[in-house]
Amino acid sequence: MADLRAGLIGLGMMGRHHARILGSLPGVELVAVADPGGDPHGVSGGRAVLATIDELIATGVDYCVVAVPTAFHLEVGLALADAGVHALVEKPLAHTADAAAELNAAFTSRGLVGAVGHIERYNPALQQARQRIEAGDLGMVFQVATRRQGPFPARIADVGVVKDLGTHDIDLTAWVTQRRYLRISAETAFRSGREHEDLVAATGLLEGGIVANHLVNWLSPMKERVTVITGERGTFVADTLTADLTFHANGTVASEWDERSHFRGVTEGDMVRFAFAKPEPLRSEHESFRDAVLGLPSDVVTFEQGAATVRVAEAALASSATGATVELGA
Repeated sequence: MADLRAGLIGLGMMGRHHARILGSLPGVELVAVADPGGDPHGVSGGRAVLATIDELIATGVDYCVVAVPTAFHLEVGLALADAGVHALVEKPLAHTADAAAELNAAFTSRGLVGAVGHIERYNPALQQARQRIEAGDLGMVFQVATRRQGPFPARIADVGVVKDLGTHDIDLTAWVTQRRYLRISAETAFRSGREHEDLVAATGLLEGGIVANHLVNWLSPMKERVTVITGERGTFVADTLTADLTFHANGTVASEWDERSHFRGVTEGDMVRFAFAKPEPLRSEHESFRDAVLGLPSDVVTFEQGAATVRVAEAALASSATGATVELGA
């Protein structure tokens, strides 16, 4: 079987990593790249750097990776849909919930594979957590708390921290629990002089009574990416910077300390850091999308799921603006 012909539009910070993977992915040939700003990182590999999505489509690609700024996702995505080209779009799917829904409808109506680059789903620590939760290792899940903070990335100009970073946590929480957000409330702050928010604290309720807490900012000098999942049998702590997953089990040893024994909660049990393979998440994401295009079993983040994530993010921003909890409904 001939290799799939892949294209890439957007050769910035994320585009350079996509180019590296596409250039070495079995079953795929990177045949065309495009960016109106040229190739600042020198990742074209000798290929002509095209200027527009129309020029890229004209090369006859089977699928395209979209790594342009979020504001252009709708325009580029609709052009690909009209041309019958499958697409892997960097997160968030679009700059608004309406635009995300339009993209989902365009690809679905044409029978095209559309996937969103929510790369945290492919982090080995969260993959392990999802599998172990599905196997019942935590029992009933009570809460998911995430912390995602670090310095401001100068490359982000068109969205705030909620849609850029917060969408990671919204997506991974819904995915790892397999539950939908029912409502959300949030507070944001503007501390860096930009038009978009750079800090958010959000609390949400998911189906099954699962409570979610998300702390996200672009104001911290240190980088942190932690997901804490608490259930009836203990707690998983996933550090996605190191791809480590640790399990803190509820203890079964009775306390002989009278004052402490009056507390009716759980007790401290064994702590285990699991050992497992740690493939590069971006490569896993590309392998999954390639398989989806080929009609093979895969686990991509669908446009429908990506659109739902943008909807929750917009609800968080609306809550911050109004001071009210936003119900997400059906």
